[in-house]
Amino acid sequence: MSLDVIALVLFGALLHATWNAIIKAGTDKSLDAALVAAGGAVTALPFLAFLPLPASAAWPFIGASAILQFAYFQLVAAAYRAGDIGLVYPLMRGVAPLIIVSTSGFILRESLSGGALIGTMTICAGILTLAFEARKGGRQAIILALSNAVVIATYTYVDGVGARISRNSISYTLWMSLLPPVLLFAWAISRRGINAVAAHVRYNWWRGLVGGGGSIASYGLALWAMTRAPVATVAALRETSILFALVISVVVLKERSSVWRYVAGTIIAAGVLAMKLA
Repeated sequence: MSLDVIALVLFGALLHATWNAIIKAGTDKSLDAALVAAGGAVTALPFLAFLPLPASAAWPFIGASAILQFAYFQLVAAAYRAGDIGLVYPLMRGVAPLIIVSTSGFILRESLSGGALIGTMTICAGILTLAFEARKGGRQAIILALSNAVVIATYTYVDGVGARISRNSISYTLWMSLLPPVLLFAWAISRRGINAVAAHVRYNWWRGLVGGGGSIASYGLALWAMTRAPVATVAALRETSILFALVISVVVLKERSSVWRYVAGTIIAAGVLAMKLA
C-alpha cells in the first residue's frame, strides 16, 4: 500500500470513530443510527448529478449492500444495548477483517505478501486485545457482536467488488447510501409510530447530518482504497478506527482508560508499520 492510500484510509478511520461516538453519546441508539444513515444520504444527493452512474453490473451489489447495511445498523444498536462497548466494538471490528483475511484468497483470488499478512493479523490482534478491558457484557452481547462481524465481512466483500466493477467508486458509494435509511426509518415507524420517530428527528437532526457526512466520507475512502489495494489489507487498516474511538472516549466523553488500551495501541501501531514496510 502506498503512503497516500494508508493516510486516506486512516483519515476515514477517524471519521468512522467520530460518527460512532455520536451514536454512542445519543439517548436512542437505534434512531440515531437511522439518522446517521439518513445524513449520509442527504450528503450524497447534491453530488449525484455531477457523477456518472455506476456500471449496470454494479447495481445488484448496491441493492445487496443496502440490505446488509440495514442489518448492520440494527445489530450495532442491539449489541450496544446488550453489552459494554469495550467488548462489543472490538469484537465486531476485529473479527470482521480476520474473516476477510482467511477467505479472500479463494473468494477474490487475492494474495497478500508476508508483511501485509503479518500487519493485518497484528492489527486484528491489537483490536481484539481491547475486549479484555470490558467490564460487562454476556453471551447475548457476544453473539450479536460476532453476528455483526459476519455482516461486516459480507458487505465489505460486496462493496469491494461492487466498487471495482462500477468504474467509479465515489458514485457507487453515494448511490449505495440512499436505500439503507429508507429501510431503517420504515422499520422504526412500523415499530414505534411516526410521532415518536418525528419527535426524535426534530431534536436530533444535527446528529444525522454531522455523523452522516462522516460516515459516507469514511466508507467512500475505504472503497476507493479497495480499488487500489487488496480488500483484506484495507479492511484491516480501516479498523484502526477503534484507536481514534478510544481517544475520543477519554478526551471528549471523559471515560476511564485502562492499560489494555495502551497495549492495544502499541500492537495496532506495530501492525500499521508492518503493513507499510511490506
